[in-house]
Amino acid sequence: MHSFIAKLRITLNKIGLVIGGIFYKITFGMFPASMFYMSVDSGHLRTDVRIVEEDENSVTIAKYNKYGVIKPDSFKILATTDIHLGNDPKLRKKALQMLANHICQARPDLVIFTGDIILSRFQQVDAIQFAKLMEKIGIYWTIVYGNHEAREDKGFFKRLLLEGVSGYPHCLVKAGPEELFGYGNHIINILSGEDTLAQSLFFFDSGRDILDKYRESHGVPADMQGYDFIKNDQIEWYKNNVQLLREKYGEFKSMMFMHIPLPEYENAIEGSDEEGWQFTDKCKILYGSAYESVGCSPFNSGMFAAIKEMGSTQAVFCGHDHVNDFCALYDGVYLVYVQPGGYETYGMQEKKGWEENRLPLGVTVIKIEPDGEFFLAQRFNSMYLKENYEKAQAEKQQKKKK
Repeated sequence: MHSFIAKLRITLNKIGLVIGGIFYKITFGMFPASMFYMSVDSGHLRTDVRIVEEDENSVTIAKYNKYGVIKPDSFKILATTDIHLGNDPKLRKKALQMLANHICQARPDLVIFTGDIILSRFQQVDAIQFAKLMEKIGIYWTIVYGNHEAREDKGFFKRLLLEGVSGYPHCLVKAGPEELFGYGNHIINILSGEDTLAQSLFFFDSGRDILDKYRESHGVPADMQGYDFIKNDQIEWYKNNVQLLREKYGEFKSMMFMHIPLPEYENAIEGSDEEGWQFTDKCKILYGSAYESVGCSPFNSGMFAAIKEMGSTQAVFCGHDHVNDFCALYDGVYLVYVQPGGYETYGMQEKKGWEENRLPLGVTVIKIEPDGEFFLAQRFNSMYLKENYEKAQAEKQQKKKK
């Protein structure tokens, strides 16, 4: 029954978008203003990435040459978070146009969204719109839940949101094992050769708030409140899959993506909102800034300990804290905040009165080499503001003349 009702609702939502699209065209883009997948200007990019194999838990992908052979080539990922698509058509289009600009210029092989992406009044419809926009761009992508997208650990509407996007050819997200906490726990394996695993990407549903039903089984104090944590079954799932991949490919490198940061991120900063936040000497800071506390769970369930035990994961990527965008090396593991991309939520304009060209909104670029080594870079939305864009174009022309 669940499957039938879900398919029916998704079909009706798609029909509604078709009807809305007809009105959008005949009114020359004036109505309905909510049709963002049609209003965002983007090209259709060519991709060398193909799906090698997949199951309900994972997808294996690789870049192929024109002869149908896997290329031992670098693999580029573009990641962003907390776009917070709400109910303001202008701000929603602005955020998505910035995203499309980054994708079309950076030309990644995979796009990753680390939660709090679609929060509008008509969330289920807009999730399908979002998938249609990504399909129009033509690059493979995946997503994990944030703390705002769903208010339940398991449930019909949370699953429906996932099913609404996962049916599109370029969407790689999987619901994941039913016995695990949440939805969207999945793995993407990136090959750099027929039997060579360059990186394995682990994705986790990091929940919302601490739920009473998990207190006893995880040893959470009765009076402890706050953001959620990675559950024991998710940790065991991670450890088991690392071992299975190791048996198949030998030693390999991996990364993690989730919305809520692990408690270990707190080792990077100290201070307060009143006095400001400073970096500590417990970590090596590679780049970025901190303007708020780490919004992690007060309960440490041992995910980082599992990372150290398994010896595969090099980096953890999260979102959630909109005005932190640093990369810290802690105990041999890179703890990275993905650049946020939203205009319908709090940021440095509200906290510090910053002008738009100073905002840290943008995307994070992860370049993975065939041997698993990786490099990070930040791209900011400010590069597409008119005055900055025109200045950059003028400088480019000057260089050509020289």
